[in-house]
Amino acid sequence: MRFMILLKADQHSEAGELPDEKLLTEMGKFNDELIKAGVMLAGEGLHPSARGARVQFGKDGQVRVTDGPFTPLGEVLAGFWIWQLPSMEEAVAWVKRVPMPMAGGEAVIEIRQIFEMDDFGAAMSPELREQETRQRASLAEGAG
Repeated sequence: MRFMILLKADQHSEAGELPDEKLLTEMGKFNDELIKAGVMLAGEGLHPSARGARVQFGKDGQVRVTDGPFTPLGEVLAGFWIWQLPSMEEAVAWVKRVPMPMAGGEAVIEIRQIFEMDDFGAAMSPELREQETRQRASLAEGAG
């Protein structure tokens, strides 16, 4: 199973405050552990939402673009990982070890399982499965 680990923004990350050397060192060690354990597939921090945009698709067919910053804070992301683990319980156990929080003293991390082809059942036709497999292979080639 793959999981997306979503680090929620706080007033510090939204202000563009970067982690100090101590936290970067701790996070680097933690990421090394994830990689050595075969857990981490990807992970990145995100710039503050003030540097982002939201695109909304309305029922009326209109597409609306809103520049950041965004609120409420608890719904804004500051970073993510993608991990591969056998269970949600193991994902939770790893998250409990994340070197957090940053300067603010509190942090929220959300764990969400990523859909796999088999989750879609009969709707994932052989043609769609082949397309998905081809796309993933193409992405892997580009990443290397």
